[in-house]
Amino acid sequence: MTGTDYSSRTARNCAQRLSLRKAIGLGLGLAAAATLASCGGKERAAPEMAASRVTSIGVNSYLWRASLDALQFMPLLQTDSAGGVIVTDWYTNPSNPGERVKVSVTILDQDLRADALRIGASREVASGGTWVAAPVQAATVQKLEDIILTRARDLRRNSVGG
Repeated sequence: MTGTDYSSRTARNCAQRLSLRKAIGLGLGLAAAATLASCGGKERAAPEMAASRVTSIGVNSYLWRASLDALQFMPLLQTDSAGGVIVTDWYTNPSNPGERVKVSVTILDQDLRADALRIGASREVASGGTWVAAPVQAATVQKLEDIILTRARDLRRNSVGG
């Protein structure tokens, strides 16, 4: 067998396999379309409230958006919408330059629920020219959680125009 014969046979085989793949893909597509068409005809009532589970980004989109809104004034170090993680860099309030705060938000579920949100915070104060770890008041973390949850509920409520 010459190199030309082998090349043309290989090209023919590739073309046949490609045609077979296209035919299978087309058949599967038509079967899916027929299945979907048979499901139609029934009208569903419009929901009164937007779904509490919105997963197009991996986590609940209302909690994700509300978390980003609540932390918009802080520099973001890491965001992962698939994993539901937001980590800020250190933020120093201009009115209190001797203190800085870092926050992490983790969204644990695809549903809009209070227990689907975990917030951690670190605080440091300037002491002798260096930053020293300081305790974060539990009320501070709780307040941030309340802000995010309230904003997420508002976003959900507003998504249906009501």
